[in-house]
Amino acid sequence: MKTYRVAVVGLGRMGSTIDMSIANACAVSDRIELVAGADIIPERRDAFKETWGVDGIYDDYNEMITKESPDIVAVCTTATGLPKPGRKSPSRDNRDDSHAEITVAAANAGVPMLYVEKAVACSPEAADAVLEAAKANGTRINTGTIMRFDSRFDVVRDLIANGGIGEPTHAVAYTSSNTLMHMHIHSMDQLSYLLGDPGVVSVRGELLPRDIEVRDNRLDEDPHATYHIRFANGVEAWSVPAGPRDFEIIGTEGSVRSMGQGTGAYFRKAPTREPGEASLMEILVPEAPAQTMTVACLEDLVDAHESGRKTRQDVSVITNLTEACLAVAESHRIGGGWVDLPMQNRNLYVFHV
Repeated sequence: MKTYRVAVVGLGRMGSTIDMSIANACAVSDRIELVAGADIIPERRDAFKETWGVDGIYDDYNEMITKESPDIVAVCTTATGLPKPGRKSPSRDNRDDSHAEITVAAANAGVPMLYVEKAVACSPEAADAVLEAAKANGTRINTGTIMRFDSRFDVVRDLIANGGIGEPTHAVAYTSSNTLMHMHIHSMDQLSYLLGDPGVVSVRGELLPRDIEVRDNRLDEDPHATYHIRFANGVEAWSVPAGPRDFEIIGTEGSVRSMGQGTGAYFRKAPTREPGEASLMEILVPEAPAQTMTVACLEDLVDAHESGRKTRQDVSVITNLTEACLAVAESHRIGGGWVDLPMQNRNLYVFHV
């Protein structure tokens, strides 16, 4: 079995320091090996080297890619490259877009596989550049919206795919109060995954608080938001800013709701027209995942690379959903109307961490 070499850009939480980090995933998987890391902060470089025993330490990710020739680059910086908390743009002229910039550079440098933290771009224009670079170079990409790599959700996705609720018609993401680019990218991605990734075709929504103004075609902070989206298969979906992180799919013959971050689900079969017949309700208990979501995400890259198939989160899905999030801000900007994808306004910029 071939082992693939991994280099990390951005040696903070997702790159190195939390349990579900890229570095920790490399430590527990026998298919990937951590070989290098890059960060502009010296203390992070030192801690990474000491913790993981990696000698390939750099302050310039381009130099790292050139010298190390990694098979996988994990882009784990903030979305704009600014250190956290960094929740507000430092100036009205700032258009930093670290995730997109590094992704394009790595793809053009010939790196065959990329993990990219979400969201992959701060504007539709930058998302276009990511899609173009990935397609031009045959680069396979997965991102940090990794709930789709949690196997506990598969019992719900399989039930839908096998016709258990008939034809899906509506969907709801119960999201509490979420920011648009940093968190709603998760909820949109998970709804899309459960529905089989049909593609978002139009979006409307509003930013919260409702008096937020999109001035000069940009937002200097990642706002809270709610959305209403239409998928290409006809399903309409809404976010509800309350409750736990549940996902409900309603169909012509029943409904299914994933509960508690995938830890359980209930399936309700609609009754027939027989007098007095009640709906059938069944609790579904998914099996616990055999590995962490991050390991599954990286190993999916490897499987896709070896087999020639698309990744579970193909780049066209990634950029479509990124643009769907941005379209919520565009809808708010134009007064709450529907925005068809692809958006005409390719230059809208939303700063986020």
